[in-house]
Amino acid sequence: MSDPIKHECGIALLRLKKPLEFYLKKYGTAFYGLNKMYLLMEKQHNRGQDGAGIANIKFNMEQGERYISRVRSIDPKPIQDIFKRINSRFQDIEEKDPALLKDIDYLKKNAGFTGELFLGHLRYGTFGRNSIESCHPFLRQSNWMTRNLIVAGNFNLTNNDELFATLVKLGQHPKEKSDTVTVMEKIGHFVDVENNNLYTQFKPKGYSNRDVYNLIAEKIDIPKILKKSSEVWDGGYAIAGLLGHGDAFVLRDPNGIRPAFWYEDDEIVVITSERPVIQTAFNVDIEKIKELKPGHALVIKKNGLLSEVEINTPKKILQCSFERIYFSRPGDKDIYNERKELGRLMIPQLLKSIENDIDNSVFSYIPNSAETAFYGLIKGLEEYQNEQKFNLIKNSKAISDDQLRTVLNKKIRIEKIAIKDTKLRTFITQDDGRDDLVAHVYDITYGTVNKNKDNLVVIDDSIVRGTTLKKSILQILDRLNPKKIVILSSAPQIRYPDCYGIDMAKLQDFIAFTAAIELLKANHLTKIIDETYKKCKSQESFPKEQIINYVKDIYKPFTAEQISDKIAELLTPKDINAEVKIVYQTIENLHKSCPNHLGDWYFTGNYPTPGGNKVVNKAFINYIEGSNERAY
Repeated sequence: MSDPIKHECGIALLRLKKPLEFYLKKYGTAFYGLNKMYLLMEKQHNRGQDGAGIANIKFNMEQGERYISRVRSIDPKPIQDIFKRINSRFQDIEEKDPALLKDIDYLKKNAGFTGELFLGHLRYGTFGRNSIESCHPFLRQSNWMTRNLIVAGNFNLTNNDELFATLVKLGQHPKEKSDTVTVMEKIGHFVDVENNNLYTQFKPKGYSNRDVYNLIAEKIDIPKILKKSSEVWDGGYAIAGLLGHGDAFVLRDPNGIRPAFWYEDDEIVVITSERPVIQTAFNVDIEKIKELKPGHALVIKKNGLLSEVEINTPKKILQCSFERIYFSRPGDKDIYNERKELGRLMIPQLLKSIENDIDNSVFSYIPNSAETAFYGLIKGLEEYQNEQKFNLIKNSKAISDDQLRTVLNKKIRIEKIAIKDTKLRTFITQDDGRDDLVAHVYDITYGTVNKNKDNLVVIDDSIVRGTTLKKSILQILDRLNPKKIVILSSAPQIRYPDCYGIDMAKLQDFIAFTAAIELLKANHLTKIIDETYKKCKSQESFPKEQIINYVKDIYKPFTAEQISDKIAELLTPKDINAEVKIVYQTIENLHKSCPNHLGDWYFTGNYPTPGGNKVVNKAFINYIEGSNERAY
């Protein structure tokens, strides 16, 4: 993605099912869980680079002994930072006496992160704040073990204001309005209610206080707590939680917007945001890894019992398609094939854009994350070229050996056109105003294009704002003097805000929206803009369930190709010599490529929850009224 956007966070929950002595004996280390957590987090680093955090709970500790550890970081390399800080304590112990690193009793009493239950988080900040207080996991503390709550998640809720108001009505005084705090306090409230109910149930029966709290830890009903907490949540979420006594859970939204995968064997239970992470960290076959069902929670009791329980009735399954296009690492078997298909299915549009002239066309990709789609594109071109060769030979009544060799030797011209200078990019981010430097972020590969003769075709994951294209990439590509530059986007036009975890909140940030507005103005259709504003404004006081997405009206008068042509016009620098063509993936081919991930609201405006329609209308009102605020 040439215009990087911040997006979903990543979670990793690990429960060791055996005593720590088992892992020391089998794997030779008391830090088996900690080492695996490092792998689980590092292999999901693509999901969060603003910060990271990890928490750990030790089982069966005596009163007065610390049983919860947590560390968070917003260091430029947050994962390395938190594990360096954790390991420094073990280094101190080793210097004191190396034998102590194999003494489980000593470690549990004297060193943090030597427990059986771990929760890690990788953060992308969707609200632009990057303070340590914004880093997960969040901790809600109590002197009662069963009331301690640790929460981390990959989520955004569209109705956070409503939920916050509910907490206030309950008599709470939340320290801030963020949906993370709201979610934690909502769950925490019902954790308290469950504790109170169980105490009231057992105490009159003559149990000692200690026995009562042991019974509470055994009987506490996690599914009941989650049902009460989440019944009115509107958004996309995969939320993980730990209770101080050792129960744990991961809850997924009813539409399956945010991903979660899990695996269990005799030694561990693990839940992550991406499937290949589990395959890599534990060397298990893909068939053994399960996807957490939408609307369900995976509940792990302190005694090790595991259950997948329906919490909220599953709705229409609309899993995020951007996971497949860009966000998740391509090592997943299905994602790899889907991204190749996204490239391959663009062949008809590509051929039209270059008038079928593949002999005089050079093909490449920018950035590196578009490489998999590029493979699919080249595979499709090879299939097309082979069919041409076949027909040419078949229909030739007489063909000489030289002519045959010429036909058979035709190849798709593939080049590595641009190489990103990461050091320069790091320097430039200190001052985004230095456009001349931005235009040199990529080193160009000279001598790859026949001047004024070849088409230069480059595929990208998606084009969101188009800023990098205009200020950098198109100018760089033009230095090779191609006849035409064609930019392919393996994703369709991004037209609407996301409100479920991706940092795409403002309509004016989308080049497709800007293009549609410009087309309306050029075609004397500004009344549509005014009417859309009035319709959106009239719904401001409506319950979210009654709101209609009227922003769709902005795009209705034009075809996708007309908008793409306007985008090309808006993004083409004035001093460029080559003709520029921008071609976007179609919605139809997106769904063909990713048949099990049909969530496409950022492309179509078809939001999976009522809160989405409220957000998009608010975003349009903000645009018209000149407000640069987020719509949720």
